[in-house]
Amino acid sequence: MLANVLLKERLKERVYATITMLAVVVSLAVGGTADHGDAVWSILGTSIGVWLATFVADQQAHRAVAHRYARSEEFRQMLYTSSPLLLSAVGPLVFTGVSALGLMSLPVAMYIACGLDLAELFVWSTVTGLRMGEGRLAALLAGAADMVIGFGIVMVKVIGGH
Repeated sequence: MLANVLLKERLKERVYATITMLAVVVSLAVGGTADHGDAVWSILGTSIGVWLATFVADQQAHRAVAHRYARSEEFRQMLYTSSPLLLSAVGPLVFTGVSALGLMSLPVAMYIACGLDLAELFVWSTVTGLRMGEGRLAALLAGAADMVIGFGIVMVKVIGGH
């Protein structure tokens, strides 16, 4: 039972982190004024900042409910469930590095990272649906719905200009 709760929390954090990173990466792509250093700092700052905020909130919630700080096992569980927030930076950082090597412009690299984040949302949602016992069609529809939500975020950023 506890393992399922931890997996649920971890997946929730991964989806949240992917959507958050989508907004940052689209801003970098649309803005067109960031250099590679700015992109790295924006991506890392977002990832680490959201992770720290989540970790602090988890610790405060634990203190409010348990009336004490998290102990070693509880602390490890918090780290386990919040770590996907840090993973959201990997793809955008890889493409920033590819761009820094001169293989593509930074906006193109950020748009590719957006596409991969959208695909990741689709895959996570589809796989989750299949694990829940949904049929293939229902799982694919759920994946498509999550991807459309992510695409909506991208379009708001593109239309808004940043």
